[in-house]
Amino acid sequence: MIRGLLGKKLGMAQIFDKDGNVIPVTLVEAGPCTVLELKESPIKIKIGFEKLKASKVNKPRAGIFRKLNVDPMRTIKEFSSTENSGYKIGQEIKVDIFKPGDYVDITGTSIGKGFQGGMKRHGWSGGPAAHGSMHHRRVGSISSSACPSRTFRGRTMPGHMGNKTVTIQGLRVMGIESDKNLILVKGAVPGCRNGIVLVNISQKKFHKSLDEKMAVVAHKVNPMKQSKAQVGAKKGGKKK
Repeated sequence: MIRGLLGKKLGMAQIFDKDGNVIPVTLVEAGPCTVLELKESPIKIKIGFEKLKASKVNKPRAGIFRKLNVDPMRTIKEFSSTENSGYKIGQEIKVDIFKPGDYVDITGTSIGKGFQGGMKRHGWSGGPAAHGSMHHRRVGSISSSACPSRTFRGRTMPGHMGNKTVTIQGLRVMGIESDKNLILVKGAVPGCRNGIVLVNISQKKFHKSLDEKMAVVAHKVNPMKQSKAQVGAKKGGKKK
């Protein structure tokens, strides 16, 4: 079975669990994706997402889709798979490969912030706020002087912020809407609205039922670490 799908981030919402707790979720339109190629060593599946008009595809790429007898696709990616025997070229893969309680890793492109200063980009504390300092948000000393006469690697500096590939691991699937190809993921997902994301089944966390609750473990208290007030309260109050 294929280990992931291409999708589109639609935005955030909130749902309620059986106990009435509010859970923030991200809506991701995962699929339908079309199988474009099957690879055996290693076992992978190349899929496409979002159909395009033929007029918006260049001739070399249009020839590839015509040869496969499938519609042109906007985004193409490869995903690992356990076996390819159940798939064929042109088949559509939908969101039903996921189920509530699964954990997924989602990869997207973070929102670009443009060129930013060090206080916004790296969280600098800034210089003195008094009028005479003349050094409020500026860069201070960046390296040694004559020796070694260069800037050390890794120095935090102003520069381009955001617009990077980011992967958030261990996000939990809270619900599936098969008719709309929607997956409800607990928490935030990198990227802007309508941004393309890769949804992979997590290899670090495994499926857990949403009805399963964490067991509360009663920890023993070390009597040597208790305060005198707690010891006195247990004995019936402080001694006079």
